[in-house]
Amino acid sequence: MNQAHEKTPSKLTLLAILSALMAFTSLSIDIYLPAMPAMQSDLQGHVELTITSFLIGFSIAQLIWGPISDRIGRKKPLFIGMVLFVIGSVGCALSQTIDQIIFWRVFQALGACTAPMLARAMVRDLYQRIEAAQMLSTLMLIMAVAPILGPLIGGQILKLSSWHVIFWLLAVIGMIMFVCIFRLPETHNPKIQQQDQPIKHAFLNYGALLKNWQFMRYVLALTAFYVAAYTFIVGSPLVYISYYHIDSQHYGWLFGLNIMGVMMISLINKKLVRRIALYKLLKWATTVSMCAMLTLVYLFYTQHLNLVHLVIFLLIFFSMNGIVAATSVAAALDIVPQMAGSASALIGSMQYGSGIISSLLLTFGKTNSPEAMIMIMAIFAALSAIVSWVPHREPK
Repeated sequence: MNQAHEKTPSKLTLLAILSALMAFTSLSIDIYLPAMPAMQSDLQGHVELTITSFLIGFSIAQLIWGPISDRIGRKKPLFIGMVLFVIGSVGCALSQTIDQIIFWRVFQALGACTAPMLARAMVRDLYQRIEAAQMLSTLMLIMAVAPILGPLIGGQILKLSSWHVIFWLLAVIGMIMFVCIFRLPETHNPKIQQQDQPIKHAFLNYGALLKNWQFMRYVLALTAFYVAAYTFIVGSPLVYISYYHIDSQHYGWLFGLNIMGVMMISLINKKLVRRIALYKLLKWATTVSMCAMLTLVYLFYTQHLNLVHLVIFLLIFFSMNGIVAATSVAAALDIVPQMAGSASALIGSMQYGSGIISSLLLTFGKTNSPEAMIMIMAIFAALSAIVSWVPHREPK
């Protein structure tokens, strides 16, 4: 563990707070998925734009917060982020039109993006390459509860009240997290904050990062994988509910099955990273994901695809996220420890910005069958695997 200049809390406390921060993205999106039909009816607009606008704000804002955190530390941006998140959540709860909620979702994202981005940076501040991968696997194991509970909680709220209450709940969660941040140490080493330089110099880090192929290889592999993953997240409600006629109340359980797979693989990955190099784990995980999706493409075009096949192979694909996310992020950040904040911001921006690509591609290719979803997923799963297998020098 690296030395921090504040006393580090117990590992259990650190795990709990960092996991909650890492879960902010999933919670901010998944909790209101069951409410989207009701919101569509009330607001009379394209409610899917509330996800797109959130991801746009989430992706762009990280690029600003990352260099700032490398200059002023991790905790101050987290505090500011939680305040912005609470204000945005209240704005969403009070919205009466689709334009209003789209605006406040962007505002909400400006704060929410600090949570997972700086949680990753703090892990890199505190832990070295292998330990960081183990810690990220543990965080993914815990944070995976959010995508399971989110839709279930949102569905229960709708039974008792309106969708507005969901956003009031998010505001309360933001306030709780604001208090919890006081328990975190300031992990960024003040000796490398370069306080004598203008802050604009910190933004020049992005140029250096984009030119660093060793770093970008991991980022591109992760981004391509997440384009496929978000294609599933955005496209699966239509496929499961409209095409296969799954009851909307049961959709959450099918969605949660994939998250259980991520949790199981994350648990296994904690042990694998001690024995197998991170880049090798990434190669094989992306290859397994690609093979799963290519199998679905084959089954679809040979007219043998059924719901059981779809559930099984999507489970295989999505479970690999337990390896892909942890190994790619840990390996990438280990290459540029002096720019961990900026690097984490660039990773997060591309990772979550991938959802914008997914939603746009599904809009153009939307059909009443799984075809568009599995084709997009297969293409980007293959791209992720190809990038992972490109030869390059690895650190020992």
